[in-house]
Amino acid sequence: MQFGVLALDYDGTVAREGVLDPEVRTAITEARARGIVVILATGRILSGLKRVAGNLDFVDAVVAENGAVQSFPNGQIRLAGHRPPHVFLDELSRRGIQFQVGECIVESDAASAPQILEVIRQLELQFALLFNRSRLMVLPPAVSKSTGLQEVLNVFRLSAHNAVGIGDAENDHDLLSACEIAVAVSWGSPALQKDADEIVHGDGPRAVAEYIRQVSRQMRLPQVRPSRHQCVVGTAHDGSPVAFSVLGRNFLVVGDSYAGKSWATGLVCEQMILQGYCVCVIDPEGDYGGLESLPGIVILGGADNPPELPDVTQALRHFDLSVVIDLSRVGYEEKLSYLKTLLPMLASLRRSTGLPHRIIVDEAHYFLCEADVRQLLDFELDAYTLVTYRPSDLHPDLRKDLHLILVKRLTEPNRGAGAVNYGGKQKPGKRVDQNSWSAKDRRSSDSAGTGGSSWDAAVLPAFASNDPACPS
Repeated sequence: MQFGVLALDYDGTVAREGVLDPEVRTAITEARARGIVVILATGRILSGLKRVAGNLDFVDAVVAENGAVQSFPNGQIRLAGHRPPHVFLDELSRRGIQFQVGECIVESDAASAPQILEVIRQLELQFALLFNRSRLMVLPPAVSKSTGLQEVLNVFRLSAHNAVGIGDAENDHDLLSACEIAVAVSWGSPALQKDADEIVHGDGPRAVAEYIRQVSRQMRLPQVRPSRHQCVVGTAHDGSPVAFSVLGRNFLVVGDSYAGKSWATGLVCEQMILQGYCVCVIDPEGDYGGLESLPGIVILGGADNPPELPDVTQALRHFDLSVVIDLSRVGYEEKLSYLKTLLPMLASLRRSTGLPHRIIVDEAHYFLCEADVRQLLDFELDAYTLVTYRPSDLHPDLRKDLHLILVKRLTEPNRGAGAVNYGGKQKPGKRVDQNSWSAKDRRSSDSAGTGGSSWDAAVLPAFASNDPACPS
């Protein structure tokens, strides 16, 4: 998937003693020049941040007061709460507690936590307490760096699934968990490092500057394994779950006609949609209409003419929407012609906006069998799912770029093994019990002729993959 957003903690991550590292500032400028939106997320009160960092227009937005305040370069400020009540502030002062008050939060020394909690209980107020090293923040309920980040992303119409988050301390856990790639610094919290996808090694912000330069040179998000974002497709015979990462990987769903390929693909789509990914399904035969029951699904087409490309583009500009393009009533030749314009448009859209996160092409053997496949698909960003009962008809340039193969029930298992073994020695995969799968829609799989096959599905890494996220 495309790398489009960089969310940075301030103190301890890109700044020391409140001073922004000049190398980090330069790296941020370079990243923004490449089209990456950079957002600063800090627990500091906005006015205090401006005093130490100066003009904040070196980033695209600031999430201050641990998410309670969002500030934009045009001067717009949005608040996620109200100023703490005077009765609360007066009681803190009466007790001699030293504190600073921002637009929405109160900041104090962590040692004052018991006294502040006593005041909150006495006044029957609704606040949340959050520690950040030696400091304590008193926040409005349900406010965090992640909620502030999401508000900013909503303004920019961007998705956290295109984001890398970098932090160092305990108040960065939710920020990192909201981003597709979570990065902790080696000189920060050990607990945060344990939850991170990657660790920046070094002794200070200059190491972060180098990491920013490294990842911003690539159009796609860093490949981390194993990913926190997984799709579960069933259980193995030993009862263990069979899951795989969806991050930036092409995979093939293959099996006999009426074996439930579209059903299994729909199960993966369902999980991705519920995880907040934007999915585009190209549905030549009307098999994916059931996805409309999920939140944020738009069905386009279903008529004698395919949907207009501007309508598809408009729908996919919303990161919280997924689209099914129903071509079931369109003639075969018109489908071929339509996909020759649709697929390049989707590739171009994803390069400019990062959306959709995954593109599914059912009956792929009809559309991706010719030598122009590299003009139709974007192999640099990947994240395609191809569904077919004739995998050998796919063009060789496409087959060699597969990362994972999901084999549905086959009446002739030997034929299936040959179909997916395109080249080299296969790494062993996992066989999957279909009975353990979701009962979302069993019509296609129940109608399959199962013959004498003793297994329902298998997940195989393509081309002897050494990817540790592959089932093995």
